[in-house]
Amino acid sequence: MSSPERLTSRPGGAAGTTLPAGTSPLGLARGRDALVHVPAELRRDRPAPLLVVLHGAGSTGAAMLGALTAPGAELPGIVLAPDSRGRTWDVILGGFGPDVGFLDEALAAVFSHAAVDPARFVLAGFSDGASYVLSLGLSNGDLFRRLVALSPGFMAPGPQRGRPPVFVSHGTEDRVLPIDRCSRRLVPALRSAGYGVRYEEFDGGHVVPPLVARAAFSWATAEGSAAAAGG
Repeated sequence: MSSPERLTSRPGGAAGTTLPAGTSPLGLARGRDALVHVPAELRRDRPAPLLVVLHGAGSTGAAMLGALTAPGAELPGIVLAPDSRGRTWDVILGGFGPDVGFLDEALAAVFSHAAVDPARFVLAGFSDGASYVLSLGLSNGDLFRRLVALSPGFMAPGPQRGRPPVFVSHGTEDRVLPIDRCSRRLVPALRSAGYGVRYEEFDGGHVVPPLVARAAFSWATAEGSAAAAGG
């Protein structure tokens, strides 16, 4: 019997990347779909990093992608930006379900047309999307090699698998998800559970500053052992 939090798609179905440069819809659903962004300078003859980025409540993959591709926030690899099936991610509304299935379908579509480096396969998110990263990501830590949680609120994983290192950031003036109730509790809990965590606080509110985004994604897609050590 399959577990509702488990993703089954795996990289390895493509020898190179045939996805067009720029941002394109996957065409998997009417209305709320998923976008894939391929940098123009991507080397198509070798496995590339893949970043899955998850938006906050009431938002979209397009808005998340637009924020992260703003000046100063470089995305070093292919980016998949899905829309949640509802106003936010399923586990926040009661349990794993339709978002897991849609993300699995979107990943399968990307894997069939892109050579993905399994060692640089990253799940990232902001706000409710960050909470989902710390829920779905810890349950699929044998798939996602690194996790990025930007201003998370909580975590509610299923059975935890693997020990992917985690990048967490949070604004000290966040009034939506106050830092004392959120990241300052989550980070010690992650470390106590054996996860390597890089934690950065910044002066600001419920936002993703470009410098923080750049640091997070550079860390997440770096080759070598720095991220594995939480450094």
